[in-house]
Amino acid sequence: MRPVLPIAVLLGFNGGFVDTAGFLGLQGLFTSHVTGNFVTLAASLVLGTTGAVAKLLAIPVFIASVVTIQIADNRLSDAGYKPIPILFAVQAVLLAAFFGLAVILGPFPNGDAPAAVITGLVGVMAMSIQNAVQRAHLAKDPPTTILTGTTTQFAIDLADRLMGRSSVASAEAKRRFLALARAILSFGAGAMTAAATYHLVGLHCLAIAVIVAGAIALQKATEPPAETGMLM
Repeated sequence: MRPVLPIAVLLGFNGGFVDTAGFLGLQGLFTSHVTGNFVTLAASLVLGTTGAVAKLLAIPVFIASVVTIQIADNRLSDAGYKPIPILFAVQAVLLAAFFGLAVILGPFPNGDAPAAVITGLVGVMAMSIQNAVQRAHLAKDPPTTILTGTTTQFAIDLADRLMGRSSVASAEAKRRFLALARAILSFGAGAMTAAATYHLVGLHCLAIAVIVAGAIALQKATEPPAETGMLM
């Protein structure tokens, strides 16, 4: 049986959801957008706002997490295991820890408090898995944690379509155009849902991300062998 929602949609939704919830609840910390943390770190240092410590640490923690994930990925593959469902299961566990810490220790009016820093870095580690797995195994599809390149390519393809260029008539070009649109819409839906639910229940909203991550891991674990490694 096919899942109700493709994994690409669930990944995009969680990419937007977790980044937005973390930004709102952790004084501007991006859990999966490294570029954003460079910018907000500089802003924190100039404006004197809190959260600079977490943003500074997020960068090396993200890098160290991706290195660890890639080593684990290689070793799992070498041992004959399917790494994707295992790594997505680990992501679900880390997002559950992120949710638990946020609920127990939050709210976080001071982004430099140890509780806020620890909570935020757990979220960074969780989302580093999504970044690493997609880059290693699902690179043919648009990223699910950042939209700059995706939106640029979508706009380029849209312009070519409006001009009737022959290069957009192929089946592959149509598939890419739809995948780009799907990535933008799913990420945007996740971001808007996070904003709305955060307004209502604060960081308790992260329960939604845990459920979605669990669904992703379950779908990947039950995929037919021939489809493993392909983004649906």
